[in-house]
Amino acid sequence: MVEKFIMAGETPMHIADSEKGEKCVVLLHGYLESMVIWEEFVPLLYKDVRVVTLDLPGHGISLINGEVHTMEYLADCVANTMQTLGIDSYSVVGHSMGGYVALAMLDKYSERLNSITLLSSFATADSEEKCDRRRREIDLVKAGKKSMMARLVPHAGFAPQNAKRLKDRVEDMEELIMLTEDEGVIAILGGMIERKDRDEQLRQSTVPHQFILGRHDYYIPTEHAEEIERTHPEARIVWLEESGHMGFIEEPEKCAEAILSMVR
Repeated sequence: MVEKFIMAGETPMHIADSEKGEKCVVLLHGYLESMVIWEEFVPLLYKDVRVVTLDLPGHGISLINGEVHTMEYLADCVANTMQTLGIDSYSVVGHSMGGYVALAMLDKYSERLNSITLLSSFATADSEEKCDRRRREIDLVKAGKKSMMARLVPHAGFAPQNAKRLKDRVEDMEELIMLTEDEGVIAILGGMIERKDRDEQLRQSTVPHQFILGRHDYYIPTEHAEEIERTHPEARIVWLEESGHMGFIEEPEKCAEAILSMVR
C-alpha cells in the first residue's frame, strides 16, 4: 500500500492505495477509527482487487473542516478522492459509520458504485434515544473525558469470546480513540445525529448491496439484525457467527470472502 496525501476537491486527504487491479474496493472506517484499522485486513483483498483506504475527515490525520461533518460531506470527500486517483467506478465497504457514508454516496454518486457492503451497519436513521446518547458523548468530549470512551468503546466492539484473544487489538483501538482530535469527534457525532434515513432508498436501489452482520454485535443486537434481514429481501445477508461489531478483525477470512464476492 502506498500512503500519501492528495487533494479531494478542496479537502486534503490522507489515503493508502495498493495501486494495482482492474476492479477497486474502497474501505471506509467507522467512528473513532482511522484507515490504520484496516492494515491487517487489506492483504486479504489486494491480491484480487485494488484497495483504497483513507482517513475520513475528523479522524486520523485528514483535515477537520467545520463544527459538523455531515455524511454527505464525507461522501463528497470519498468521491473526490477517487476522482483524483482517476478511478471512475468502484465498490464501497463501509464499517459502522463508514456504512452511513456509503449510503450517502448511494444518494449522490450511485452511477459510480459497482456495489455496497454495509459491514456492521444499517440504513435507518438513529432513534431520538440514540441521538441523545450521541449528544451526551459530545458533552463528555467537551468536558475533557474522552478517556472514558476509550476505556469502554473498544471492549464493546468485540464478541465476549474474542475479547481475550484479541486483547492487543482492543488496546490498539483505545490508543486510536485517544489520538482522535476532540474537534473531529464532535464534528462526526454532529453529522451522525443529522444523518438521513436511507432504508427505503437502499431497498429500491439497483446497485448490488449486502449486509455483513455479527451474531454477537452489541451495537446491532440480533433482533435488529434479523429485522434488517427480513426487511431487505433484495440484499445479500452474510452472518458472522463468532463476531461482534468488528467482524473484519474477528473473522477476517470470512469477511474478506464476502466482500470479494461483491467486487469480482
